[in-house]
Amino acid sequence: MTAHRDRRHQPRSTPATLRVRAELDGSEPPIWRRLDIRCDLRLDLLHQALQAAFGWEDRHLHRFTLGGGPFDSGSQFFLCPFDVADGESDGMPAANVRVDETLAEPGHVLRYVYDYGDSWELTLTLEQLLPADHNSPAVVLVDGERAAPPEDSGGRVDAAGLAEVLDDPAHFDLDRAAAAVRRTVFTLGDSGIDPRLPPILRRLRGTSAGPEFAARLSRVLSDPPDYSESYADSLRAIRWFLDRAADGGIPLTSAGYMKPDDVEAASKVVPAMGDWIGKANREIHCAPLLFFREALRQVGLLRKYKGSLRLTRATAAVVGDPEALWDHLGGLLSPAGDGGFVEEATLTLLVYAGSADGELPTDSISAALRSRGWQHQDGRPAGFDALSGLPELTILQNISDRPHSYRDPDYLSPAASALARAALWVDRERSMG
Repeated sequence: MTAHRDRRHQPRSTPATLRVRAELDGSEPPIWRRLDIRCDLRLDLLHQALQAAFGWEDRHLHRFTLGGGPFDSGSQFFLCPFDVADGESDGMPAANVRVDETLAEPGHVLRYVYDYGDSWELTLTLEQLLPADHNSPAVVLVDGERAAPPEDSGGRVDAAGLAEVLDDPAHFDLDRAAAAVRRTVFTLGDSGIDPRLPPILRRLRGTSAGPEFAARLSRVLSDPPDYSESYADSLRAIRWFLDRAADGGIPLTSAGYMKPDDVEAASKVVPAMGDWIGKANREIHCAPLLFFREALRQVGLLRKYKGSLRLTRATAAVVGDPEALWDHLGGLLSPAGDGGFVEEATLTLLVYAGSADGELPTDSISAALRSRGWQHQDGRPAGFDALSGLPELTILQNISDRPHSYRDPDYLSPAASALARAALWVDRERSMG
């Protein structure tokens, strides 16, 4: 969170479309685009829209600001994922901010910079508030003039300078640019898919992992998750914990572990304990079981209270109803993050799990993370091993219709794959309310 004054407005409680003029600062004659933007669009997706509208390729860093320029000491900064991952603390992730929190009334101004070297700076001015509903498109390019400077062209914004790098600086093909905006990946937000996925796909473009990620995301889109009664048995490990916790709570020892009787009973239903060697009666010696029940607590299914594991209030409402539990789990597995590694890695995991065909493609997940440039603190590329602490992974591995086996370590059940897809879909009407 930035140390500067928070300049954001309250998000709108009813749908609206914001008509916004985006003009390239210093351009002469003016280079501008006019966009109709649904008020609940996040700034990271607005970034994608601007990239498409101005014909840029998202190769460089960017940020949005309120109250001043992109590097002014008094500005409030909304940061791209690279700045967040790099430890930039003077600002908040753009992915966490809605457009209507920055542009609330006609005349309000939001600033944007792309490429800290060439420093293409845009001033976005809210011109009108237009009626909308939950089915209104995320963003539409409606007008504009003149060609934008191409990538890495040295910061030129005047007609004479642009004539050195463009055949016709005055030419702007509105139809082509509008089609690019419609075609660009941020419009996945209109499909009901998690709006944080399009920027990941865009950043993977041009990498070796990009085509497979795009194909898998397309598969997730084409196969919306529906609950099946056949999934109930795959939820039995989770249901055991919830049923046991509903019966007065699961007592813990003074050291915080489950008691031997409960360890023995849980070990019989937790898939990860399927080929565990040794007597399963002490939780400290049953790492797969300990990790699983801790994952249930981390995502919010269970809570610790007065020396026992209890149900959270939301979980108590779905005990005994597998379909309601399924819906609840889908919401809990969608990561709430800061735009950094954990959030992106979890979303990446869900895409590959949601498109899996009986086996989690660990090598492909590693390739995607490495293509994004994620690293361990010691500089090693971050692969699938970096996901080992994610509770979402532990839970998916234990939503299974059979025990785990060392012979088939990457097995992923149909139920787990479907639940991963469920976690990637959002309820737009709920998010607007």
